[in-house]
Amino acid sequence: MNPVGARRAVVTGIGVVAPGGIGAEAFWKSAAEGHTLLDRVTREGCGHLPLKVAGEVRGFDPAALIEGSHLVQTDRFTHFAMAAASLALEDARFGRADVGSPYSVGVVTAAGSGGGEFGQRELQKLWGRGSRHVGPYQSIAWFYAASTGQISIRGGFKGPCGVVAADEPGGLDALAHAARAVARGAGTVVAGAAEAPLAPYSMVCQLGYPELSTEGDPGRAYLPFTAGARGFVPAEGGAMLVLEEEGAALDRGAEPRATVAGHAATFTGTSRREESREGLARAIGAALAEAGCAPGEVDVVFADALGTPEADRAEALAITDALGPHGRRVPVTAPKAGTGRAYCGAPVLDAAAAVLAMEHGLVPPTPNVFDVCHDLDLVTGRARSAELRTALVLSRGLMGSNAALVLRRGAEPPTDRRSASA
Repeated sequence: MNPVGARRAVVTGIGVVAPGGIGAEAFWKSAAEGHTLLDRVTREGCGHLPLKVAGEVRGFDPAALIEGSHLVQTDRFTHFAMAAASLALEDARFGRADVGSPYSVGVVTAAGSGGGEFGQRELQKLWGRGSRHVGPYQSIAWFYAASTGQISIRGGFKGPCGVVAADEPGGLDALAHAARAVARGAGTVVAGAAEAPLAPYSMVCQLGYPELSTEGDPGRAYLPFTAGARGFVPAEGGAMLVLEEEGAALDRGAEPRATVAGHAATFTGTSRREESREGLARAIGAALAEAGCAPGEVDVVFADALGTPEADRAEALAITDALGPHGRRVPVTAPKAGTGRAYCGAPVLDAAAAVLAMEHGLVPPTPNVFDVCHDLDLVTGRARSAELRTALVLSRGLMGSNAALVLRRGAEPPTDRRSASA
């Protein structure tokens, strides 16, 4: 992704709306301290459903962050994305004065389900009161591309825009799409994903996933890489990052926090967990190759952590397949065990956590997990201090997609540490 002399995409801003907190600082504090935010579902209309535990975003007031004219025509998943985008731009200190041309700024988001809550509300009006009572915004609020559209309209951004309609790895694919847009000439791209899958209709749709945990005890519902693994817990929220061309970022006085160095994606098919081992390993290898990164250079792995015995075993083996002996020594973490999996938003939250981890020299722990039953150095209990220069973020989707993303600390170019790869 970053050959010598090429335009490099660097992260200059992070915006988060997640069960772990609103804003990057609150999110990082929660992740670093290993807080568990999983709890009983409190959303109206969900009490009778078998899904009892989720990661809810609490204390989020969209009206405090988004204008009323945008609120009435958008779903909760877009509220999250718009708020996170604003927080990311603020974090990057990127304002209207920094926009040389509106065509130099783009937006890329990923979504796996769209605006389920808004759609359910309007469909209930249709069934109960008739078509005249359905609002005109139903046609756009449910749409996968709504977040990209609303962020770009709100910011006046007319550069390269796109949406990745996919399962979980779409969040990493969106970041890679944005980085490649920068490499092709875009100045700035706001990229990421946020989801809101906890409305009743959306939750009923998820009940068809065999990997979904229906355990009612929040402390036992999501235990990846353990003998007690019984599936994943869903969550709402996500993150947006500001990606800029490195030279332009430095020219305006911004500090590059990380470099998007490599990405790759594969597809192995729905519920084929054994095959996902090879698919994920191939994605890791290709992402490292694009980054010019030897396996031994990876300092931390943010795992997908689906939370079923078959999937966890496949991921653990994929890491050692791709990284060799180093795969058994490198610190691995899954902060999402304490917040839940926000579908496309989950790997972007991991990417945000990876940037923050490299900045703080701290690997956040995997909450609730202690009896690790796989050959991995999974960080549990408390955060671990470490020099972190390169992070590997992994994601797999319920529909069979796999992706890997390599992030480098700051604007550091790849360094030759190949002797450490053995």
